Amino acid sequence: DCPYPFQNNDFLRNTVHRHEPPVTAQPIRILAEDEEVVVVDKPSSLPVHPCGRFRHNTVIFILGKEHGLRELHTLHRLDRMTSGVLMFAKTAAVSKRIDEQVRQRQLEKEYVCRVVGEFPEHEVVCEEPILVVSYKVGVCRVDPKGKPCQTLFQRLSYNGSSSVVRCLPRTGRTHQIRVHLQFLGHPIVNDPIYNMEAWGPHRGKGGKIGKTDEELLKALVEEHRSKQSLEVLGLGEEDLNSCGESKDCGNSGDCTKPAEADPINGSSCPAEDKKDPERNDIAACPLNSDTNLEMLDKDKELSVCGNQDGQTGQKGWEEKDPLCVECRTSRRDPSPKELVMFLHALRYKGTDFEYCSSMPEWATEDWGE
Repeated sequence: DCPYPFQNNDFLRNTVHRHEPPVTAQPIRILAEDEEVVVVDKPSSLPVHPCGRFRHNTVIFILGKEHGLRELHTLHRLDRMTSGVLMFAKTAAVSKRIDEQVRQRQLEKEYVCRVVGEFPEHEVVCEEPILVVSYKVGVCRVDPKGKPCQTLFQRLSYNGSSSVVRCLPRTGRTHQIRVHLQFLGHPIVNDPIYNMEAWGPHRGKGGKIGKTDEELLKALVEEHRSKQSLEVLGLGEEDLNSCGESKDCGNSGDCTKPAEADPINGSSCPAEDKKDPERNDIAACPLNSDTNLEMLDKDKELSVCGNQDGQTGQKGWEEKDPLCVECRTSRRDPSPKELVMFLHALRYKGTDFEYCSSMPEWATEDWGE
Protein backbone atom coordinates (compact mmCIF):
# COMPACT_ATOMS: atom_id res chain seq x y z
CA ASP A 1 0.00 0.00 0.00
CA CYS A 2 1.11 3.54 -0.72
CA PRO A 3 2.00 5.23 2.61
CA TYR A 4 0.99 8.59 1.20
CA PRO A 5 -2.08 9.17 -1.00
CA PHE A 6 -1.33 11.72 -3.68
CA GLN A 7 -3.33 14.92 -3.60
CA ASN A 8 -4.21 17.40 -6.32
CA ASN A 9 -1.28 19.63 -7.29
CA ASP A 10 1.28 17.26 -5.75
CA PHE A 11 4.56 17.21 -7.62
CA LEU A 12 6.37 13.90 -8.25
CA ARG A 13 9.96 13.90 -9.45
CA ASN A 14 11.97 10.92 -10.62
CA THR A 15 15.70 11.44 -10.16
CA VAL A 16 17.56 9.81 -13.04
CA HIS A 17 20.97 8.31 -12.48
CA ARG A 18 22.94 8.25 -15.72
CA HIS A 19 26.40 7.38 -16.98
CA GLU A 20 27.63 8.75 -20.29
CA PRO A 21 30.50 7.17 -22.22
CA PRO A 22 33.69 9.27 -22.35
CA VAL A 23 34.25 11.59 -25.28
CA THR A 24 37.10 13.79 -26.44
CA ALA A 25 37.70 17.18 -24.85
CA GLN A 26 38.38 18.71 -28.26
CA PRO A 27 36.01 21.65 -28.82
CA ILE A 28 33.50 21.91 -31.65
CA ARG A 29 34.82 24.45 -34.15
CA ILE A 30 32.31 26.54 -36.13
CA LEU A 31 33.40 26.71 -39.77
CA ALA A 32 30.62 28.95 -41.08
CA GLU A 33 27.36 30.50 -39.91
CA ASP A 34 24.75 32.70 -41.57
CA GLU A 35 21.00 33.20 -41.37
CA GLU A 36 20.38 29.81 -43.06
CA VAL A 37 22.98 27.30 -41.89
CA VAL A 38 25.58 26.45 -39.27
CA VAL A 39 28.58 24.36 -40.32
CA VAL A 40 30.88 22.84 -37.73
CA ASP A 41 34.01 20.70 -37.60
CA LYS A 42 32.81 17.78 -35.47
CA PRO A 43 35.41 16.08 -33.25
CA SER A 44 35.65 12.33 -33.21
CA SER A 45 33.73 10.37 -30.52
CA LEU A 46 30.82 12.85 -30.31
CA PRO A 47 27.41 11.67 -31.56
CA VAL A 48 25.25 14.20 -33.38
CA HIS A 49 22.00 13.72 -31.44
CA PRO A 50 21.11 12.76 -27.86
CA CYS A 51 20.48 9.05 -28.38
CA GLY A 52 20.93 5.91 -26.32
CA ARG A 53 23.56 6.47 -23.63
CA PHE A 54 24.49 9.96 -24.88
CA ARG A 55 22.64 13.10 -23.84
CA HIS A 56 24.93 15.94 -22.77
CA ASN A 57 27.97 14.77 -24.76
CA THR A 58 26.40 15.39 -28.17
CA VAL A 59 26.92 18.00 -30.89
CA ILE A 60 23.32 19.26 -30.64
CA PHE A 61 23.46 19.74 -26.87
CA ILE A 62 26.90 21.39 -26.86
CA LEU A 63 25.96 23.82 -29.64
CA GLY A 64 22.89 24.84 -27.68
CA LYS A 65 24.63 25.24 -24.33
CA GLU A 66 27.93 26.77 -25.42
CA HIS A 67 26.95 28.69 -28.56
CA GLY A 68 23.24 29.42 -28.05
CA LEU A 69 22.36 27.64 -31.28
CA ARG A 70 18.93 26.05 -30.93
CA GLU A 71 16.17 24.86 -33.24
CA LEU A 72 18.74 23.33 -35.56
CA HIS A 73 17.69 20.90 -38.29
CA THR A 74 20.02 18.05 -39.16
CA LEU A 75 20.95 17.96 -42.85
CA HIS A 76 23.23 14.93 -42.66
CA ARG A 77 24.83 12.82 -39.98
CA LEU A 78 28.27 11.47 -39.25
CA ASP A 79 29.37 8.35 -37.48
CA ARG A 80 30.10 9.05 -33.84
CA MET A 81 33.78 8.20 -34.36
CA THR A 82 34.05 10.18 -37.61
CA SER A 83 35.21 13.80 -37.48
CA GLY A 84 34.75 16.61 -39.94
CA VAL A 85 32.24 18.83 -41.72
CA LEU A 86 28.74 18.67 -40.24
CA MET A 87 25.96 20.95 -41.49
CA PHE A 88 22.75 22.14 -39.81
CA ALA A 89 19.89 24.24 -41.18
CA LYS A 90 18.42 27.02 -39.06
CA THR A 91 14.95 26.84 -40.61
CA ALA A 92 12.64 24.14 -41.89
CA ALA A 93 12.55 25.79 -45.32
CA VAL A 94 16.33 25.58 -45.71
CA SER A 95 16.28 22.00 -44.48
CA LYS A 96 13.65 21.05 -47.04
CA ARG A 97 15.59 22.73 -49.85
CA ILE A 98 18.83 20.91 -49.09
CA ASP A 99 17.01 17.62 -48.44
CA GLU A 100 15.76 17.87 -51.99
CA GLN A 101 19.35 18.11 -53.20
CA VAL A 102 20.12 14.99 -51.18
CA ARG A 103 17.26 13.10 -52.82
CA GLN A 104 18.36 14.28 -56.26
CA ARG A 105 21.94 13.16 -55.51
CA GLN A 106 23.22 16.68 -56.13
CA LEU A 107 25.53 16.69 -53.11
CA GLU A 108 29.20 15.77 -53.20
CA LYS A 109 30.90 14.41 -50.09
CA GLU A 110 34.63 13.91 -49.74
CA TYR A 111 36.35 12.05 -46.93
CA VAL A 112 39.96 11.34 -46.08
CA CYS A 113 41.21 8.40 -44.03
CA ARG A 114 44.39 6.54 -43.07
CA VAL A 115 44.32 2.84 -43.87
CA VAL A 116 46.47 -0.19 -43.20
CA GLY A 117 49.15 -1.05 -45.77
CA GLU A 118 50.01 0.29 -49.21
CA PHE A 119 46.81 1.23 -51.00
CA PRO A 120 46.96 0.97 -54.84
CA GLU A 121 48.13 4.15 -56.59
CA HIS A 122 45.40 4.02 -59.23
CA GLU A 123 41.76 4.90 -58.57
CA VAL A 124 39.79 2.06 -57.01
CA VAL A 125 36.02 1.72 -57.34
CA CYS A 126 34.22 -0.58 -54.91
CA GLU A 127 30.60 -1.51 -55.65
CA GLU A 128 30.05 -4.34 -53.18
CA PRO A 129 26.56 -4.42 -51.62
CA ILE A 130 26.37 -3.83 -47.88
CA LEU A 131 24.16 -5.66 -45.39
CA VAL A 132 23.44 -4.63 -41.79
CA VAL A 133 24.47 -7.48 -39.48
CA SER A 134 23.06 -5.90 -36.33
CA TYR A 135 21.27 -2.60 -35.93
CA LYS A 136 21.80 -2.67 -32.18
CA VAL A 137 25.53 -3.31 -32.08
CA GLY A 138 26.05 -1.27 -35.25
CA VAL A 139 27.90 -3.72 -37.52
CA CYS A 140 27.67 -4.17 -41.30
CA ARG A 141 29.40 -6.38 -43.86
CA VAL A 142 29.57 -7.01 -47.58
CA ASP A 143 26.90 -9.45 -48.69
CA PRO A 144 25.15 -10.19 -52.01
CA LYS A 145 21.81 -9.65 -50.25
CA GLY A 146 22.82 -6.16 -49.14
CA LYS A 147 21.97 -2.77 -50.63
CA PRO A 148 23.86 -1.61 -53.73
CA CYS A 149 26.45 1.10 -53.22
CA GLN A 150 29.55 2.63 -54.75
CA THR A 151 32.68 4.29 -53.35
CA LEU A 152 35.64 5.77 -55.24
CA PHE A 153 39.07 5.70 -53.58
CA GLN A 154 42.29 7.50 -54.52
CA ARG A 155 45.55 7.21 -52.62
CA LEU A 156 47.09 10.52 -51.56
CA SER A 157 50.24 9.33 -49.79
CA TYR A 158 52.04 6.30 -48.31
CA ASN A 159 54.52 6.42 -45.43
CA GLY A 160 55.80 2.85 -45.56
CA SER A 161 53.18 1.30 -43.30
CA SER A 162 49.88 3.10 -43.90
CA SER A 163 48.22 5.12 -46.65
CA VAL A 164 46.15 8.29 -46.71
CA VAL A 165 43.19 7.76 -49.02
CA ARG A 166 40.57 10.12 -50.42
CA CYS A 167 37.07 8.64 -50.40
CA LEU A 168 34.16 9.74 -52.59
CA PRO A 169 30.96 7.87 -51.68
CA ARG A 170 28.39 7.92 -54.48
CA THR A 171 25.72 6.36 -52.26
CA GLY A 172 25.02 6.68 -48.57
CA ARG A 173 24.91 3.29 -46.88
CA THR A 174 25.67 2.80 -43.23
CA HIS A 175 29.45 2.56 -42.61
CA GLN A 176 29.90 2.36 -46.37
CA ILE A 177 33.47 3.70 -46.52
CA ARG A 178 34.66 1.60 -43.59
CA VAL A 179 33.10 -1.63 -44.86
CA HIS A 180 34.41 -1.15 -48.41
CA LEU A 181 37.94 -0.45 -47.15
CA GLN A 182 37.79 -3.58 -45.02
CA PHE A 183 36.65 -5.62 -48.02
CA LEU A 184 39.57 -4.25 -50.07
CA GLY A 185 42.00 -5.40 -47.38
CA HIS A 186 42.88 -1.90 -46.20
CA PRO A 187 40.77 -1.16 -43.11
CA ILE A 188 41.12 2.16 -41.33
CA VAL A 189 44.14 1.92 -39.04
CA ASN A 190 42.30 2.40 -35.76
CA ASP A 191 38.75 1.38 -36.69
CA PRO A 192 37.26 -0.07 -33.47
CA ILE A 193 34.87 -2.31 -35.42
CA TYR A 194 36.23 -3.22 -38.85
CA ASN A 195 39.92 -3.63 -37.98
CA MET A 196 39.55 -6.15 -35.17
CA GLU A 197 40.79 -9.74 -34.78
CA ALA A 198 37.18 -10.88 -34.44
CA TRP A 199 36.87 -10.71 -38.25
CA GLY A 200 39.45 -13.48 -38.66
CA PRO A 201 43.10 -13.64 -39.74
CA HIS A 202 42.45 -11.52 -42.84
CA ARG A 203 40.33 -8.95 -41.00
CA GLY A 204 37.38 -9.48 -43.36
CA LYS A 205 39.33 -8.95 -46.60
CA GLY A 206 37.35 -10.10 -49.60
CA GLY A 207 34.34 -10.71 -47.38
CA LYS A 208 35.98 -13.80 -45.87
CA ILE A 209 34.98 -13.97 -42.22
CA GLY A 210 34.50 -17.65 -41.41
CA LYS A 211 31.87 -16.94 -38.76
CA THR A 212 28.14 -16.68 -38.55
CA ASP A 213 26.74 -13.23 -37.79
CA GLU A 214 26.02 -14.29 -34.21
CA GLU A 215 29.56 -15.60 -33.73
CA LEU A 216 30.99 -12.41 -35.21
CA LEU A 217 29.00 -10.15 -32.89
CA LYS A 218 29.95 -12.19 -29.85
CA ALA A 219 33.63 -12.14 -30.84
CA LEU A 220 33.61 -8.36 -31.34
CA VAL A 221 32.04 -7.72 -27.96
CA GLU A 222 34.37 -10.13 -26.18
CA GLU A 223 37.44 -8.61 -27.84
CA HIS A 224 36.52 -5.13 -26.65
CA ARG A 225 35.57 -6.42 -23.22
CA SER A 226 38.98 -8.07 -22.84
CA LYS A 227 40.64 -4.78 -23.80
CA GLN A 228 38.40 -2.82 -21.42
CA SER A 229 37.32 -0.70 -24.37
CA LEU A 230 33.55 -1.18 -24.35
CA GLU A 231 33.11 2.49 -23.47
CA VAL A 232 34.86 3.53 -26.67
CA LEU A 233 31.98 1.91 -28.51
CA GLY A 234 29.40 3.44 -26.19
CA LEU A 235 28.70 0.08 -24.56
CA GLY A 236 28.12 -0.73 -20.90
CA GLU A 237 27.97 -3.98 -18.98
CA GLU A 238 24.29 -3.51 -18.25
CA ASP A 239 23.66 -3.21 -21.98
CA LEU A 240 25.30 -6.55 -22.59
CA ASN A 241 23.46 -8.14 -19.70
CA SER A 242 20.12 -6.94 -21.03
CA CYS A 243 21.07 -8.25 -24.45
CA GLY A 244 21.84 -11.63 -23.00
CA GLU A 245 18.45 -11.77 -21.36
CA SER A 246 16.55 -10.67 -24.46
CA LYS A 247 18.67 -12.89 -26.78
CA ASP A 248 18.05 -10.63 -29.75
CA CYS A 249 21.09 -8.36 -29.94
CA GLY A 250 22.19 -9.84 -33.22
CA ASN A 251 18.78 -9.79 -34.81
CA SER A 252 19.00 -7.38 -37.69
CA GLY A 253 15.29 -7.62 -38.20
CA ASP A 254 14.48 -6.20 -34.78
CA CYS A 255 13.79 -2.63 -35.80
CA THR A 256 10.62 -1.66 -34.03
CA LYS A 257 11.89 -0.25 -30.74
CA PRO A 258 12.09 3.46 -29.98
CA ALA A 259 15.43 5.20 -29.57
CA GLU A 260 15.56 4.88 -25.81
CA ALA A 261 14.98 1.15 -26.02
CA ASP A 262 18.32 0.57 -27.73
CA PRO A 263 21.26 1.38 -25.47
CA ILE A 264 23.66 -0.63 -27.59
CA ASN A 265 25.81 1.62 -29.77
CA GLY A 266 23.98 4.77 -28.69
CA SER A 267 21.37 4.50 -31.41
CA SER A 268 18.15 2.85 -32.41
CA CYS A 269 16.88 1.43 -35.66
CA PRO A 270 18.40 2.78 -38.84
CA ALA A 271 16.35 4.91 -41.14
CA GLU A 272 16.81 4.72 -44.88
CA ASP A 273 20.51 4.92 -45.78
CA LYS A 274 20.21 8.04 -47.91
CA LYS A 275 21.84 10.90 -46.04
CA ASP A 276 25.39 9.95 -45.12
CA PRO A 277 27.60 6.89 -45.60
CA GLU A 278 29.47 7.21 -42.30
CA ARG A 279 26.81 7.94 -39.75
CA ASN A 280 26.48 5.78 -36.68
CA ASP A 281 23.59 7.59 -35.03
CA ILE A 282 21.31 6.16 -37.69
CA ALA A 283 18.41 6.21 -35.33
CA ALA A 284 15.17 7.89 -36.17
CA CYS A 285 16.01 10.81 -33.89
CA PRO A 286 14.07 14.05 -34.16
CA LEU A 287 15.62 16.41 -36.66
CA ASN A 288 14.67 19.53 -34.72
CA SER A 289 17.09 20.03 -31.86
CA ASP A 290 15.08 22.42 -29.73
CA THR A 291 12.76 19.88 -28.11
CA ASN A 292 15.59 17.57 -27.09
CA LEU A 293 17.75 20.44 -25.87
CA GLU A 294 14.95 21.97 -23.82
CA MET A 295 14.26 18.63 -22.18
CA LEU A 296 17.94 18.12 -21.40
CA ASP A 297 18.27 21.64 -20.08
CA LYS A 298 15.46 21.09 -17.58
CA ASP A 299 16.93 17.95 -16.05
CA LYS A 300 20.63 18.78 -16.40
CA GLU A 301 21.21 18.54 -12.65
CA LEU A 302 19.70 15.07 -12.62
CA SER A 303 21.83 13.63 -15.39
CA VAL A 304 25.28 13.92 -13.81
CA CYS A 305 26.74 10.57 -12.80
CA GLY A 306 26.12 10.03 -9.12
CA ASN A 307 24.88 13.57 -8.53
CA GLN A 308 21.43 12.72 -7.24
CA ASP A 309 20.98 15.50 -4.72
CA GLY A 310 20.90 18.28 -7.31
CA GLN A 311 24.13 19.79 -6.00
CA THR A 312 26.97 20.83 -8.25
CA GLY A 313 30.70 20.68 -7.84
CA GLN A 314 33.36 18.01 -7.50
CA LYS A 315 31.60 16.18 -4.68
CA GLY A 316 28.80 15.07 -7.00
CA TRP A 317 31.23 13.20 -9.20
CA GLU A 318 32.48 11.17 -6.23
CA GLU A 319 29.09 9.92 -5.12
CA LYS A 320 28.05 6.42 -6.10
CA ASP A 321 24.81 4.51 -6.17
CA PRO A 322 25.21 1.02 -4.61
CA LEU A 323 22.42 -0.28 -6.87
CA CYS A 324 24.07 0.98 -10.08
CA VAL A 325 26.07 -1.58 -12.07
CA GLU A 326 28.12 1.17 -13.70
CA CYS A 327 29.06 2.70 -10.34
CA ARG A 328 30.35 -0.67 -9.16
CA THR A 329 32.40 -1.19 -12.31
CA SER A 330 35.92 0.19 -12.32
CA ARG A 331 37.30 1.12 -15.73
CA ARG A 332 40.37 2.90 -16.94
CA ASP A 333 39.94 6.20 -18.72
CA PRO A 334 40.49 5.90 -22.47
CA SER A 335 43.49 7.72 -23.88
CA PRO A 336 42.94 10.57 -26.37
CA LYS A 337 44.13 8.24 -29.15
CA GLU A 338 41.36 5.76 -28.35
CA LEU A 339 38.73 8.46 -28.86
CA VAL A 340 39.83 9.23 -32.42
CA MET A 341 39.29 7.26 -35.61
CA PHE A 342 41.23 8.19 -38.74
CA LEU A 343 38.22 9.03 -40.89
CA HIS A 344 37.39 12.67 -41.56
CA ALA A 345 34.64 14.37 -43.58
CA LEU A 346 36.73 16.89 -45.51
CA ARG A 347 34.24 18.55 -47.87
CA TYR A 348 30.49 18.92 -48.32
CA LYS A 349 29.29 20.52 -51.55
CA GLY A 350 25.83 21.31 -52.92
CA THR A 351 24.47 23.23 -55.90
CA ASP A 352 24.89 26.58 -54.15
CA PHE A 353 27.34 25.96 -51.30
CA GLU A 354 30.64 24.29 -50.47
CA TYR A 355 32.20 23.86 -47.04
CA CYS A 356 35.60 22.40 -46.22
CA SER A 357 37.61 21.72 -43.10
CA SER A 358 41.36 21.58 -42.73
CA MET A 359 43.22 18.31 -43.22
CA PRO A 360 43.59 16.48 -39.89
CA GLU A 361 47.08 16.06 -38.46
CA TRP A 362 47.11 12.28 -38.95
CA ALA A 363 46.49 12.78 -42.71
CA THR A 364 49.62 14.83 -43.36
CA GLU A 365 52.28 13.18 -45.52
CA ASP A 366 55.01 13.36 -42.86
CA TRP A 367 52.83 12.05 -40.02
CA GLY A 368 54.45 9.33 -37.91
CA GLU A 369 52.69 6.34 -36.34
